[in-house]
Amino acid sequence: MAGLRQDEIREKVQAYFKAQLDQYMNWLDRRGLSKNALVDVREEMLDHETYVDMETAHPQWLPVARFKRKMDISDADWDASQPRATIELRKGRRDMLRRVLEAAERLEQYSYDDATAIAPAPPAPALPASSPLGAAVDDFIAEHSRQWVPKTIGQNRAYLNILVEYFGPDRLLATITKQDASEVKKILQALPASRNTKPKLKAMPLMQVIKEPGHKKIAAKTINSHIQMFKMFFDWAERHGHAPHTLFEGMKVRKDKASESERKPFTQDQACLIYTELTENPSGLVRKDSHKWGMLLGMFTGARLNEICQLDIADVQQDGETWFLNITDEGDDTKSVKSKAGRRNVPLHSELIRLGFLDFVDSRRNGRRLFPDYSYSANGGYGRALGRWCNESFLPKLGVKKPGLVFHSLRHTVVTRLSQADVPEPIVQCIVGHARSGVTQEVYNREGYTLAQLKTAIDRFAISKAA
Repeated sequence: MAGLRQDEIREKVQAYFKAQLDQYMNWLDRRGLSKNALVDVREEMLDHETYVDMETAHPQWLPVARFKRKMDISDADWDASQPRATIELRKGRRDMLRRVLEAAERLEQYSYDDATAIAPAPPAPALPASSPLGAAVDDFIAEHSRQWVPKTIGQNRAYLNILVEYFGPDRLLATITKQDASEVKKILQALPASRNTKPKLKAMPLMQVIKEPGHKKIAAKTINSHIQMFKMFFDWAERHGHAPHTLFEGMKVRKDKASESERKPFTQDQACLIYTELTENPSGLVRKDSHKWGMLLGMFTGARLNEICQLDIADVQQDGETWFLNITDEGDDTKSVKSKAGRRNVPLHSELIRLGFLDFVDSRRNGRRLFPDYSYSANGGYGRALGRWCNESFLPKLGVKKPGLVFHSLRHTVVTRLSQADVPEPIVQCIVGHARSGVTQEVYNREGYTLAQLKTAIDRFAISKAA
């Protein structure tokens, strides 16, 4: 388990980044680097410096998999060489970026002192400037597939397939310019919303389908989802040496005017009316305990519809005096979460306990699932029945069914009211299962917040009983 010798590690790191440096220098000589690209290089260099000072083996921003593959390093040798190997790899990336910055800064000025002193270096050996688009997309999807559920993988692959279809899988990333990215944005704005659902459109090539008249175009939100994925891909490609630059920064389109059907939170009066009907049932609309408690869990936890309906009895757990929901995809193959951040512990709001939720759980202990009357569907998970009852029966009969108000509005309501109660955004994100971003949250606070902190926060959500 000795791993690689220190001189072996340094030799491999130097060879790996020397090849990348040659590619950057070649690119600088041909095209130069934009100011945005230089800012990104400076920021990444400082990030690497911080990690080196910490002497950590955390692989953030490092092309570990590609380095091992290119330098023929086995997993066993790599693991046995930690943290030395990661630290040396980070130093190599840092110093290579420093050389790029120095070269770029020299291009910002002219010197006439001594022409021989600035004679160009001997030409570097010919190396590929970057990776082919198709292969890079495959690597990107493979790396992130561990963090994404199958539905998300399919959606993001479909987004990136627009690039592959437009440029072709063999197009080198280094040859894709900002002007090309601008053309892709125009393609998205002309893309029919029904391309993937109508057989006729689905069979058409991209450049033909955008010219097909009489079809509604994809919404600004969908365009921006594509662009966000393209930016994420090019950021990753640049960090991992697949491309010398990033693209699609600041290219999102302005959002459409708020659509009537856009999901909204419930007002305080609407939430009070729903709460009263669920707890006292004055109109007789709530005939099943599964409907009552499924809705109340959505109202007081902000959990997603399927996260609630797939709960096992064993997912209702206790730590000390705090009861919580263990939202997870562990169990049978039908349980799922939307993302890695979706796996979380959500404390039970004090109002749920006061209303008797734990008694309801005890009444179901002869079985495995908390809501066994919600059956599984390959398309909608376990949430289809509750969602239909809420959206097509309960809300309309209660008189609060308006465009944009659906079961998911309970989640919007929790996020909105907690934010208005001055609960810090990272804590709200932990409660509802959104990914926390930034170095502070992703590196220094990777453990997240304690159950006690989350319990204090979620109890700040309040609904006054309707008069």
